Amino acid sequence: MLYFYRMNGIKQKVALNNIRFFSYHGYYPEEQLTGSAFYLDVETEFEVSENPADDLSKTVNYERLFEIASEEMKNTRKLLETAVWNILNRIKDEFEFVDHVRVAVRKVNPPLAGETGNSLVELNFSR
Repeated sequence: MLYFYRMNGIKQKVALNNIRFFSYHGYYPEEQLTGSAFYLDVETEFEVSENPADDLSKTVNYERLFEIASEEMKNTRKLLETAVWNILNRIKDEFEFVDHVRVAVRKVNPPLAGETGNSLVELNFSR
């Protein structure tokens, strides 16, 4: 869990980084058959006015972030944009107090003619 503080108020960040999935996303039928490794980052930010005092309802439960990401990564999509869109929207809808959500997915070894470490799709939402 990460925390981010601002001078004019306290902002808290709860994030998961480099969650590894093996999924079957891809535009081409071969990608949907063979699958690929993906790394996902999900980040939330929100204002806090008091110490959460060990009350999970006053923060973002990163176990829940993992569950949402896992459920969406299991659904085969032609475009990573669709998976990222669904993850971001489920998080912003479930945690209505969150001011900012960032979701990024990297596909390891995308099917390109040259050597590439990964491709990336990222969406950001701010209220």
